[in-house]
Amino acid sequence: MVIQKENVIEKADTLIIGGGLSGLYAASILAAEKKKVLLLEARDRIGGRILSTQIHGFSTDLGPSWYWPALNPKVCALVNALHLTGYPQFETGYCRFQARDGRVVTMEGQPMDPPGWRIDGGMMALVKELYKRLPQGTVRLNHPVCDIERRDDGVLVSVGVLDEPPVCRIKASRVILAMPPRLAARSILFTPDLPTNLTQAMLRANTWMAGHAKFFALYDEAAWRTMGLSGQGFSYHGPVGEIHDGSCETGTPFGLTGFLATPALRRKDKEAMAPAMLAQLGTVFGDEAAHPTAFYYQDWAKEPFTATEYDLKSAHNHPEFHLPSGKTTIWDNRFHFAGTETADHLAGYLEGALASGERAASAVSRPVRDSTKIKQTQALPPAAR
Repeated sequence: MVIQKENVIEKADTLIIGGGLSGLYAASILAAEKKKVLLLEARDRIGGRILSTQIHGFSTDLGPSWYWPALNPKVCALVNALHLTGYPQFETGYCRFQARDGRVVTMEGQPMDPPGWRIDGGMMALVKELYKRLPQGTVRLNHPVCDIERRDDGVLVSVGVLDEPPVCRIKASRVILAMPPRLAARSILFTPDLPTNLTQAMLRANTWMAGHAKFFALYDEAAWRTMGLSGQGFSYHGPVGEIHDGSCETGTPFGLTGFLATPALRRKDKEAMAPAMLAQLGTVFGDEAAHPTAFYYQDWAKEPFTATEYDLKSAHNHPEFHLPSGKTTIWDNRFHFAGTETADHLAGYLEGALASGERAASAVSRPVRDSTKIKQTQALPPAAR
């Protein structure tokens, strides 16, 4: 991060806070319209809750894994527009179920309805392709926003840490906040204070994935398939609660992936959690499953730019987030909310992220209300108006 003098204020037309899918999508829409946009991302990478680790040309999704063509027209359209390839989730064969006493039984498979699909190259392929379409210099990494101040002629955004001098300040005509509402309410100082009902709504909005942890194990062979199993499993015993086949569409590598059932407050780091997780995979799918060629683990509850202390209890249903009175724009059309939790439909999914980014980009094109003139007009007696 380049440190600038505090009294130096940069200027931007539209400033986007958050480099996840919704922020990048909004930026790509505005860039395609030849509008000047600057995007700030707190992490040292783009993608937000989309995270895929590359190994031998294969991407392991440690965040979102699926989209549903029957339900997600925006995702499908974007996959096609970016010239990416999707493939159906492998679900052929029987399912395993592990009871509370540890006993494992084989049962009929539980295929997704409607069918879920994966993207060749992982969900990170969406992020990378959107990023390629942005003008050079649009995205700035390692830029956490700590203060957002409304001004008569725009919005002043400070980058850095609260209660410390800002690293830099940027004055923007419009701002799109494309980050989890709860995280924003918890980590950013707003001046003037946001309305109490809006702040409370933001704090109550569950951040999807924030309380969860996910694993991905890779193998040279899919031993479970030769056993007639789909790779799907569910368990009430052990750290892992849900398992799916995460293999490449054609050939190696093969993979098992899924979610932990251990609550966030009881989870430890990868080194402490991995032995029990691998032992459980071996119990459910055979000894070969306990010995992957590579093993990845991501605990989202420990990500400071995703989760807050309020997220240590996982949300088991996809959240629905609506601002008071359905508002997604404040401050005389200068400040716009994005992010999947702010979507009217399919909040918490990739589809909701795209819908919210599209909505915010469209709102930026609407004229700004001049609050100064409005106040002056309201102050005049009726006869003088």
